[in-house]
Amino acid sequence: MSGDKTQGRSGAAAGEDFTPRRLYGRSKGKALRPGQARLIDELLPKLLLDLSAPAPHDARALFDSRVRETRLEIGFGGGEHLIATAARNPDVGFIGCEPFVNGMARLLARIAAEGLGNIRLRQGDAIEVVDWLPDASLARVYLFYPDPWPKRRHRKRRLVSPDNLAKLARVMTPGAQLRFATDIDDYAGWTLARLAASPDFDWRAQSAQDWLSPWDGWTQTKYEAKAMAAGRKPVYLTFARR
Repeated sequence: MSGDKTQGRSGAAAGEDFTPRRLYGRSKGKALRPGQARLIDELLPKLLLDLSAPAPHDARALFDSRVRETRLEIGFGGGEHLIATAARNPDVGFIGCEPFVNGMARLLARIAAEGLGNIRLRQGDAIEVVDWLPDASLARVYLFYPDPWPKRRHRKRRLVSPDNLAKLARVMTPGAQLRFATDIDDYAGWTLARLAASPDFDWRAQSAQDWLSPWDGWTQTKYEAKAMAAGRKPVYLTFARR
């Protein structure tokens, strides 16, 4: 499950010093195995986005090979969906963001094992990447099982907020999809309410199957499997950028 981030300043102009924002939630778990630590030290720096540098005019330029579009996954957890989707779509560039170092290490192991060259990474706050990217640069955004912050006093930490939706709208192309999944009913309702109030997105569901069934080619994550085993039912919401 991904960690939500605080809302804050907009992206820095080209050439400005980059200042990290506060990030809630854990960033570390169990100690890394030697092989995982080596991947963090050697492979991760080659794939990290440099947010202190000016953003490219076209996000596709972030990738060594030619890609037809760029997508973003916010909080990829163990990376199950990101790896499977990137492997199926070698002509698409993927940006994956995750603050949890253990999840990053697991993803790096899969990238190395499968030789994937169409993934770039950010270890930290995804919204800082969104602030940095140029306008209309993303063809799709994935937000799966973000931290629901169930306590009322913590709900301001939820990633789905009017401010963050406006930021996402800026960097998404017209018609681009925002795909959201959660097993928490309250967060599903929260998200629907804020997307309905947004001037930038449409929810085009026609029947219950549109939100009760996952997308074609869906890769179940370990978190989703645990949630379903515990009796919680996921919902899968798709919103389109106007």
